[in-house]
Amino acid sequence: MTHPFLDLAPLGAERFAAIEDRVARLLSTEQDVVITQGEALLPLEGAIRAAAGPGTTALNVITGPYGQTFGDWLRDCGATVVDLAVPFHTAVTAEQIRQAFAEHPEIDFVSLVHAEAATGNTNPVAEIGEVVRAHGALFYLDAVASIGAEPVLTDAWGVDLCVIGAQKAMGGPAGVSAVSVSERAWARMAANPRAPRRSYLSLLDWKERWIDGGRKALPHAPAQLEMLGLEACVERIEAVGLDAVMARHASAAAATRAGAVALGGGLEPYVYEARDAAPVATTLRVPSGVVASELVARALEADPALPVAAGGGVLAKEMIRVNHYGADATRGAVRASLAALGVALSERGLKVDVEGALRAVEGAWR
Repeated sequence: MTHPFLDLAPLGAERFAAIEDRVARLLSTEQDVVITQGEALLPLEGAIRAAAGPGTTALNVITGPYGQTFGDWLRDCGATVVDLAVPFHTAVTAEQIRQAFAEHPEIDFVSLVHAEAATGNTNPVAEIGEVVRAHGALFYLDAVASIGAEPVLTDAWGVDLCVIGAQKAMGGPAGVSAVSVSERAWARMAANPRAPRRSYLSLLDWKERWIDGGRKALPHAPAQLEMLGLEACVERIEAVGLDAVMARHASAAAATRAGAVALGGGLEPYVYEARDAAPVATTLRVPSGVVASELVARALEADPALPVAAGGGVLAKEMIRVNHYGADATRGAVRASLAALGVALSERGLKVDVEGALRAVEGAWR
């Protein structure tokens, strides 16, 4: 038997490099871009292990679960870690970063998540980048959730290591990711004797075997289907226009927030201030006495395709996520999600206004 996905001609180096160039344009960067053959955790971990070591003092910003993970990796690398944790219902500020530098002038590495899809907040990277650049620290940014949903201006913000994945706002595959690397980040890696080498985590291997060779020969067989999926989703963003894609995500976030407030039933935005709310996903706090995971399960019984989920870990009791990203950044997905949550709340005897919520969605959509 034959199948069109299984009988494609091999993906060559020239096309691989062309896809990298398109991703670089999406990231607004002139830096090297490496497309890694795995989910975004691969370059997220690889970049930390390459650039941090026993001589590193890292400021690790925690605005959600991924920030906690980065701190664990940094400590495992032997770095001295200064954690800056803020409540998950808010965002970190540039002033908090500046204060951390004043208290710990030895900091030479900063790790930050742009948008935390798990908690629904987003951080002001442009302002933070100015502070980090003035201090001279290496700037590592997780933009996996934000790319395609809000601006990611890698070079303008002074980001040295910017990691993205295609599976959220870009609407692409989960099995391929990318990282942009500045010249000084490459130099930091080269000077780190503990940077991974001859390893799937090794970015230096990609540089020496791929970039330094003029991108003429791939170091190993690429994940062909995922690469073609990445190419297709970048092509679709280019055709529609990145600004239009970001505007659709912003509308989905504003409409979900407004609709949830109008719905009532004790449901309210988890992130207190709209300016701190991520356009990729809206998180909602459930009323006292209601378990979020049970409410979500009931809503999904009506429509398993709804982009709603309970929060992870301990947040499963109190938080609902409406994941309005990619193909679900639409009026229809937002309306259906709020309507299903309204029905589930009303079954628990809570007063809701589904029609009012739907009107609010339409009024907030731009």
